[in-house]
Amino acid sequence: MIKINGKQYDLAGKTLEAYLENSDYDRKRVAVERNGGIIPKARYSETILSDGDEIEIVSFVGGG
Repeated sequence: MIKINGKQYDLAGKTLEAYLENSDYDRKRVAVERNGGIIPKARYSETILSDGDEIEIVSFVGGG
């Protein structure tokens, strides 16, 4: 199981990019941390999620 923003998901073996494509996140406006380290956007497609991973996804919101 993978924990993403505090919720458990059965995503082991899937890529981070696959998860983001099937979620409501705007990939251009997020930052992703995996087990305490930031994942560069260029590595989303090669980042394979593993059991026990803890992912935090932060969306950037503009305003004025």
